[in-house]
Amino acid sequence: MIFRQLYDSISSTYTYLLASRHGGEALIVDPVLERVDRYIQLLRELDLRLVKAIDTHLHADHITGLEALSERTRCITVMGEQSKAEVVSIRVGDGDRVDIEGLSLEALYTPGHTDDSYSFIMPDRVFTGDTLLIRGTGRTDFQNGDPRAQYDSLFGRLLKLPDETLVYPAHDYKGDTVSTIGEERTFNPRLQVKSVDEYVSLMNSLNLPNPKMMDVAVPANMRIGLARDIVTGRGWTLTAEEAKKFLGKPDVALIDLREDQERRKDGIIPGSLHVPYPDVEESLKAEGLLQQLGKAGGKHLIFFCTYGQRSAMAVQAAQAAGLSTARHIRGGLQAWRQAEGPLTR
Repeated sequence: MIFRQLYDSISSTYTYLLASRHGGEALIVDPVLERVDRYIQLLRELDLRLVKAIDTHLHADHITGLEALSERTRCITVMGEQSKAEVVSIRVGDGDRVDIEGLSLEALYTPGHTDDSYSFIMPDRVFTGDTLLIRGTGRTDFQNGDPRAQYDSLFGRLLKLPDETLVYPAHDYKGDTVSTIGEERTFNPRLQVKSVDEYVSLMNSLNLPNPKMMDVAVPANMRIGLARDIVTGRGWTLTAEEAKKFLGKPDVALIDLREDQERRKDGIIPGSLHVPYPDVEESLKAEGLLQQLGKAGGKHLIFFCTYGQRSAMAVQAAQAAGLSTARHIRGGLQAWRQAEGPLTR
């Protein structure tokens, strides 16, 4: 496995890059906007293709690199389903999996630092965001933080992982890079409490100043993923009501960009074709399926995903590949369901 731990000294943020092999798919966790050029350079040096970028929660101390990475690599952005971010490609719930070639991470809902905090588990390690830090825990006094919820996330979830599980947090302010669940259970001073009430009292007495970037970072991070606004301005968007009128028409192909687990969970638009978003670029090449449908087959392509972010990027790529009639469904399957569009399982 390829694994890199990258550091932003301004916000003391750790970013993690993972892949199963050189030349393969890659995933990044908690990217920082100012370091995006470095990530792109490293991807190029390691001959990797970034396909997914995860934020463990809505950050208050830096602006996320999710949108910039999405624009430059067309990767899928991932956050928890509780996130206040306006648009991300995939919203995961507790127990969902984030998969790339050769690697799989399990999403574990661990609220407390914020109400949208997730950790991501692999067989030998866990990315804990700001929930569990090395010899510390994330503050709980803003963004709907809750020390009682964090106690449950720590003692009821994370500390039940095997002792040898490696702990990789989103921040460290002392120079530590990695710990283990067993170490933190034994030596983390905030985990030596005897009850939830003692933990709540401890966290409520910290009296920490707000992060310096909070007033800038939180609003900016809530607005990530605005490719849909670009394509709307260019007239490449259909509402769900408009898209319903094209169902069953022989000169139209509805293209489902979602992953298998999303299709199983949320249903399928009848008659739609499945082209997972990571395959779009290849499928738009001269002999690819989408080119054959659009140019050789004379079909109008209508892309959709869950929320409209992946489809907005796909329609941009289709237009750039010469498919001028390509459109996408704004708001994705969420909007389709609200418009009472038909779904099958």
